Amino acid sequence: MSTARRSTDWGFPRWRGYGSEREAVRVRLCDRHGCEEPGDRPAPKSPNSKDRWYFCEQHAAEYNRNWNYFEGLSEEEAKAREAEEQRDASGFAEAKHYGWGGPGDGSRSRDEMRALAVLELEPDADFAEVRTAYRRLAKANHPDTNPNDAEAAARFQAVQAAYDVLRIAEENREWRPD
Repeated sequence: MSTARRSTDWGFPRWRGYGSEREAVRVRLCDRHGCEEPGDRPAPKSPNSKDRWYFCEQHAAEYNRNWNYFEGLSEEEAKAREAEEQRDASGFAEAKHYGWGGPGDGSRSRDEMRALAVLELEPDADFAEVRTAYRRLAKANHPDTNPNDAEAAARFQAVQAAYDVLRIAEENREWRPD
């Protein structure tokens, strides 16, 4: 008589998570000789190589501390490469904030900074100052105040668009959960 085991993989709903197995999970160990910790932090074996070492946290920190990213480059090439990497990583620097933390903290987007420039305000202006500047500039550039002036009409539209950008950003900050 055979002893069949019942599987929990059949039918709906699936009782076990996808990708889970009954066998023991294979863990890759740290590539540092003698280390028995899990090696879950990849590090390149050489520049521009797809081959990777896999270290534990302690040995990955040691590896990174001794790694010279600019080895073999002249001073000008090293500066150019550093500037390029800073440029490529600027999107991550912009995303590190999640809410308004006060003036001068870098939490405003590029569009908000442009809108503040259109409204002739400092980067750390609060929304009350934005509203005051909008009303002042809208009144000065309104087509009814300046009939037959195409430049004033264009400035009025720019002021309106800038105010809309800042108003929406302020509303999003107010509704963002803490």
